[in-house]
Amino acid sequence: MGVTGPNAPRSRKGTETRARLLAAAKLVFEDDGFLGARISDIAEWAGLSHGSFYHYFDSKEQIFREVAAVHEALLTAPPDHPEPVDGPGCSPRDRIRTANRRYLTRYRDEARIMGVIEQVSRHDAAVNEARTVSHKDLAARAERAIRRLQADGVVSASLDPAIAATALGAMVARFAELWLVQAYAEYDIDEAVEQLTLLWANALGLPEEPSTPAALRRKPKPGKPKPGKASKPGKARKPVKATTPVKVKKPGKPKTSVTANG
Repeated sequence: MGVTGPNAPRSRKGTETRARLLAAAKLVFEDDGFLGARISDIAEWAGLSHGSFYHYFDSKEQIFREVAAVHEALLTAPPDHPEPVDGPGCSPRDRIRTANRRYLTRYRDEARIMGVIEQVSRHDAAVNEARTVSHKDLAARAERAIRRLQADGVVSASLDPAIAATALGAMVARFAELWLVQAYAEYDIDEAVEQLTLLWANALGLPEEPSTPAALRRKPKPGKPKPGKASKPGKARKPVKATTPVKVKKPGKPKTSVTANG
């Protein structure tokens, strides 16, 4: 993300320092929520003085909005590597299944910060806009895919592709929040992916796929993670080093639940 304006860094060192502040801010927001987070803690995590923060950001709100925008973009970004479903011979269900798995996996991996983003988006227009852009991006891709299926005669022409894409995308996004942020219930990710894919396929009226053992459609996993729960943080606080990338695993203090309205 390019940065312009009076707070834009003018050197490579400035760019690295700004990245450290963003990394530190993510960690503090995850632990303390938006309302509980303090600029002094963010600066401390980045290994900077309190005053140095203001060379790069005007306020806590500004840095949070940028953290939110970065993670919304990561959530909806194309796959990092080509996927098997990109090749010929893959069914529409395969593509839907892969997209659902990618979204849920990314949301799960960043569930702590996504929970704070969901809260703040309800009262901050800029963060809500970032969420809206993310949803619209996913819906636009889904709409294009539905239109292609209609052109191929696979999906009924009576289905409105824009409404279907928005509704089905909202279903997946809301399910992710309920499961991974609000801990509404505990699900196996493979089963969640399969059920969401089934709902998509039934809504679009896709033909049944050949009987395939469920185990062959699922990716092997090392273990069953607890939905929405991050690994236990450690005790010591260490400054974020200059070489630390933006995505950093925090060893910090236990998470404090903070609601958006205080």
